[in-house]
Order: sequence, then C-alpha cells, then structure tokens
Amino acid sequence: MQPAQHLDYAAVRAAAGRIAGAVRPVAVAPAAEGVWYALEHLQHTGSFKARGARNFLAAHAGAGTLPDTGVTIASGGNAGLACAWAARAHRVPATVFLPVGAPRVKVERLRGYGAEVRLVGDRYAEALAACEEFAAASGALSSHAYDHPLIAAGAGTLLDEIRAALPGLDTVVVAVGGGGLFAGVATAAREHGVRVVAAEPENCRALNAALAAGRPVDVAVDSVAADSLGATRVSADALAAARDASVRSVLVPDEAITAARRALWEEHRLVVETGAATALAALRCAARPLGERVAVILCGANTDPADLVAPGI
Repeated sequence: MQPAQHLDYAAVRAAAGRIAGAVRPVAVAPAAEGVWYALEHLQHTGSFKARGARNFLAAHAGAGTLPDTGVTIASGGNAGLACAWAARAHRVPATVFLPVGAPRVKVERLRGYGAEVRLVGDRYAEALAACEEFAAASGALSSHAYDHPLIAAGAGTLLDEIRAALPGLDTVVVAVGGGGLFAGVATAAREHGVRVVAAEPENCRALNAALAAGRPVDVAVDSVAADSLGATRVSADALAAARDASVRSVLVPDEAITAARRALWEEHRLVVETGAATALAALRCAARPLGERVAVILCGANTDPADLVAPGI
C-alpha cells in the first residue's frame, strides 16, 4: 500500500514522527530586535531538503513500498544531495541524474554520499526525462525535488520546531523556489495562526506569477538565486497554501539578495546560499512591519564562500 499523499497538518505531524532523531533540530538565534534567524542551513546535507527526503523514504519504507532498486531523482542541487543522504541511511541505492555540465563539486559530493551519478543532456529537462525512463525500467522509486506531499510535509516540520523555540511567533519569512518548503511551512503555520511571507527574486517568481494567473504557470528564470530558487513552475500545493489570507508574496531584486547574503556574513559570520539570503532580503525590503516576533528561515548553505571574503584575508 502506498503511503498517504495529501498535504495537511496531520501529514506534517506524521513526518515529524518519522524523521525524529534523524535530522538536526533547528537552532534559532536572535538577529535584531523582534527578529530571529532559523539556522536550517546547519541541517544535514546543508539544507532543509534533508527533512523531506528522509520523510519520503521513511514513509515508503514503513509502507513496504521502498524497492530494493532504491530511489532515483533528477537534481544536481540540494534535493539530489538530500535524496542520496537519505537513501544511504535506508541502505538502498540512489541514482541521481544531472545535466552533463553539472559542477564537479556537486558530482563529487553526491558520490561521497554513495549515489550513482548519471550525466545526461545539457538541460535539466533531459536529465529528468532520463530519470523517468530509468525509474520505469528499473522499478526504482521516483522522487522529486519539491513537488510531492511527503517532501513538503517533511519540510513543514521546521515550523513547529521554530514555534517551540519562539513562543508567540507572529511571522515566518521563507524563500520560495518550486514551493516545497513554503507549502509545508505554510500548512503548519496556518494551523497555529502564524503569518507567512513568501520571498522570491523578481526574476524567479513562480509562486507570485501563479497567484496572478490563478494557476501554476511557467516563468522565466534569471536571478543570482536561480541555482536554488530557479523553478520554472510552482507546485499546486504551494499555490493552494499561498491563497490563504495569512500569506504575503514579496518580490526582491537581486541587489537586495546579494546585500543580504553579505550582511549575514559581515554581521553574523553566517555563510548561506543566495536562495537563503532571499528570505532576509524580503525582511529588509519590507514596506511595513511583518510582526512583533519574526523568524527568517536560512534554508541552505551549499555555496562557495570565496566571494564573501576580501582577497588577502
């Protein structure tokens, strides 16, 4: 029997039970008056994606639907790393498909987690097509970077951990790419009356565009944060969550994202991805207060910090 695949707060609570002890509870640090950072960039594999990947595989293992042929995913980024890490924990193979031009550092890190890496085509779409063919032929379980209820529910466990550390939390600010983290966090936040700010780069606006169109639509991707937030289309679960009155969509320019990332380093010695800095950029650009107790999720740290340090230092 397949595990339940519906995103609601019960799914988030079920995910919390499955991944307890397997992921690092988020640390929350004060940043300024009324503002705290949720340091999820310290998570296993360097991003929140570990939560969803671990929940996805644990749910299938518990239902008896995790095959011996393992799991497969098309992603050279954080989702691929998390999938490989979770597969290793469950002692099943992980086969990760990437475009031929994927950075060598990501390929080597995936192999370090024990994944079989297959380089196919020049674009993500070609790698995805090859992944789907492999799943059909091998019987491997097909995972997704963000568009799956079990993935989103796992990510949503972050919100309850933040609330436990910050009683009276008003607002959480979260960066949005394809919408897995946002959908999970917003689902849990709605249960507790917590407002959500969905932060996107101006030129990676899949959620904002979907809200305007009333349905998921394809968007152009052109931003300094495109490596982690560059989804061309948001998930249906993310759009559904964003329609709640407690959600506010905010777009920020690349200049603000770059400035926020540098500020995190210069003021707090925190090294994060541009995608993670997008959440802080939204807070810094906010035209009106977001709440009395605001948590900014720093969701990933898989980045090259070289550009944050002046030469010779």
